[in-house]
Amino acid sequence: MLEFIGLILAEIGDEGLGSIGTGLAIGLGALGPGLGIGILVGKAMEALGRNPEAETAIRANMILGIAFAEAVAIYALVVAVIIKFV
Repeated sequence: MLEFIGLILAEIGDEGLGSIGTGLAIGLGALGPGLGIGILVGKAMEALGRNPEAETAIRANMILGIAFAEAVAIYALVVAVIIKFV
């Protein structure tokens, strides 16, 4: 089995491995923030349904949480670009 994997890696080469690494970096790096943002917005909508008077506080905290989660996805994008071009 290891011989087979070695043959595949030898066939792909360094450029191919860089492309695979780039795809994995941005794909896995965007998975967590995407799930986090979805859960965050869903919980904010539940909170608004229960307590509509707290809309401004809920909205402000939701936007702040989305910004932090999106920053993680931007870090993953930067890592992917570094892997691709360096």
